Amino acid sequence: MTDQPDQLFAAVDSLLAAVDGGTVLPAPAERTRLREAAGLTRAAVAQALGVRVPSVQAWEAGRAEPKGDRLEAYRRLLEGLAKRYPAPAHPSPPSTAPALPSPPFTAPAHPSPPSAAPAGPPHATAAPADATPPAPPAAGTAPTAPPAASGDARAVPAGRPDSASPPAGEARQAPEGEPHTAAPAAPPGAPGTTGGTSPEPGRDAVSGAGTAVRAPAASPGTPAGPAARDAGPARRPAGRRTSPGKPLRTAARSAEAPDPRFAHGPLAVVDADEDGRVSAYCAGGLVLDVPARSLPALVEWAVAEARLGQPRLHRYGKDADPLVVLTESACVRYGLPPRLTDEERLAGRIAESHKAVRQLQKADWRLTRRGFGPWARVYRPAQGARRSCVQFCLPSWHALDTRHWGDAATLPPAELARVLGTYAARVLTPRGSTAVTGLELMTALHPPTRAVQGEDGRWVSAPNPGALAEAVDCAPCEAPDGHPLLAHLPRFHQRTPAETLREEAYDWARPLTDEECLKPYLVGIDVNMAFAAAANRTVVGLGAPVHVRNPEFDPALPGSWLVDLSHVRLDPRLPSPFTPDGEPPEGPAWYATPTVAYAVELGYRVAPSEAYVRPEHGPYLDAWYTRLRDAYIATMADLGVTTGMTPEEYLAAMGGHQDRDPHLALVLAAIKATVKGGIGKLRERARSGWRPGERWPALDRPTWRPDIRAAVISKARVNMHRKMLATARATGRYPVAVLSDCAVYASDGPGPLDVVPYRDGKPLPGGFRIGVSPGMVKHEGTQSVLWGEGLREQHGDRLNLARYIKSGRLTVPDAGE
Repeated sequence: MTDQPDQLFAAVDSLLAAVDGGTVLPAPAERTRLREAAGLTRAAVAQALGVRVPSVQAWEAGRAEPKGDRLEAYRRLLEGLAKRYPAPAHPSPPSTAPALPSPPFTAPAHPSPPSAAPAGPPHATAAPADATPPAPPAAGTAPTAPPAASGDARAVPAGRPDSASPPAGEARQAPEGEPHTAAPAAPPGAPGTTGGTSPEPGRDAVSGAGTAVRAPAASPGTPAGPAARDAGPARRPAGRRTSPGKPLRTAARSAEAPDPRFAHGPLAVVDADEDGRVSAYCAGGLVLDVPARSLPALVEWAVAEARLGQPRLHRYGKDADPLVVLTESACVRYGLPPRLTDEERLAGRIAESHKAVRQLQKADWRLTRRGFGPWARVYRPAQGARRSCVQFCLPSWHALDTRHWGDAATLPPAELARVLGTYAARVLTPRGSTAVTGLELMTALHPPTRAVQGEDGRWVSAPNPGALAEAVDCAPCEAPDGHPLLAHLPRFHQRTPAETLREEAYDWARPLTDEECLKPYLVGIDVNMAFAAAANRTVVGLGAPVHVRNPEFDPALPGSWLVDLSHVRLDPRLPSPFTPDGEPPEGPAWYATPTVAYAVELGYRVAPSEAYVRPEHGPYLDAWYTRLRDAYIATMADLGVTTGMTPEEYLAAMGGHQDRDPHLALVLAAIKATVKGGIGKLRERARSGWRPGERWPALDRPTWRPDIRAAVISKARVNMHRKMLATARATGRYPVAVLSDCAVYASDGPGPLDVVPYRDGKPLPGGFRIGVSPGMVKHEGTQSVLWGEGLREQHGDRLNLARYIKSGRLTVPDAGE
């Protein structure tokens, strides 16, 4: 959160720049009108002013007023919006037309009837980050769709599809093997810049409020509405299998001014039909003809003409590169193998001698060190702030892991574009696996560098405060086995808890008591987005560790602590909060700050003998959590599960929610995988061909931070124990198995309400709560006690029933066997 006046004003200036390029606050209704006229969400205003969304809601309802620096900043925002969107002299009567669902990348509506606006440039060239966009439309006008790039748009939305995320400003870490930008872009407000911090797209994910948008052009198979008829009918390629044209609804719309560089969204799914005609399916139902006849020409088209990409998420970041998804038929059309051989699959790429790779090299395009694989990045070295880079995704090469994307790779092109486009709008344009995208999202929200103006007036690159600016070595106790810091250890040495930090998720089970065996049911409850919830408000280290002896424990100081917690004794029917297997510690061991802080919270004295602490620290993951939380809640809302439901309504809505829109269910699964994968990627291990003691490439990345991963997992485990302890104290119920974020209880009834206590409709303070928000719980599954006892008779008392409570089937070997 920003607290300094200069930072607050800079954030507000960024919002004003996004919608445009000593007084008393207006009436509450006028505040709402101004924000909605600009297409800004409450979440956007809250982010800029460093407050929560309910505060903005209270200001607009007249229940409260901002104070101090935030009052001045809020005035400044409203004054700027009032100049751009003056109140209409004769307000038009409210429309009785039903609201249309808002697909990704649609332009925000304006309060007055639309009129013609100057068209954008004829082509979306690879503009530098500091290129100045066209002047925004005057108040009361709406931008018209830019003329189609090479490749006529067969379905042009009414108005420009808007972008998914806010702009940013300077240097994102260059792709592997690509040099960084030579000259940083100037920050917002400097000559020749477009920047500014603008919010996530769309409807307020917390309040559910939204702004009306005009209907997009119909995607193939969609009945044409008024806007689609104005834009002209959508033509289908001959002989093509098309999808039902229903566009995915998005709970968020961009608050920034239309940007013609990204008029066609973040990505395109390129497909070739039997007649050789190549089509690009974009988000929002847009279909383009692709004139490119070779792979290098396709790259040139994506860079210079396709108008693909996504605005930056942070004012100091980089706009997302275009993503081109090639179907199997498109691979064949452009000289690529439709599928990889076993040898190519193991190598993760096609050979450098392949004809397609040599064509790219001949056209002066380069590949990263990973070559042309399922996720390939093709680029030319940056020239100043000018960037030319295209990313390819090849689903038929197993780019979309079925564990995280389900059957997305088998979808028709239009449907795949809808799924990936919605994910890009709500999270980020995919840049690899969901784990890679989760890690890239951290960097996109906290770029390592920023542009500053030197004494000579030139813009130079400097570290960005609050970000992970450079790679640092971890502490020896935080290093995984085989790390160069442990090269001095004997081969096959088994590190003890006093030598290694072992913060992992729960995997614990115990035998049922006689009383529990008499109950009919085993009920599993699962915490929603547990690792994301743990990342929220967690202070993590930003710099290198500092070694100290006999330190005084400080719960506000992130780090790793060597401390003996064997004297902490809790009820054996609960897992120990200090170990992943739930067994009490037997001596000194290394723990992350949240684990030691919980021992203090329980009333026990701690005396660390050693620590590696990080004096430079901050809530690095807060923005990451907020982005993924909003994406999750918005997607759940589109599936019919919303915040504010009673526990009974929520449990009923969860029944079959994924069947209401299978495509959105794929997006939901990918969002969840992005959370877990992103946290896991903070401690990426070495790949094949590596020898213990050698460095591996991930160690040179600023985001290789095993201490941050440990802190998040530690907090998630502690949060789980705190809720189980509160439930046990209030009800006498104890879990019989815990696996990560799932707990299984013996119960008299078959549902979560038979396990989670509610009094007068209110949840137990500090205990589990049923609901959709991250940190709340849902029903994981119910089986009979006879089922559980039968499995344990066959496989032992340590069989973790939480692993099988959902399906009831023993499908994989259990760690407890």
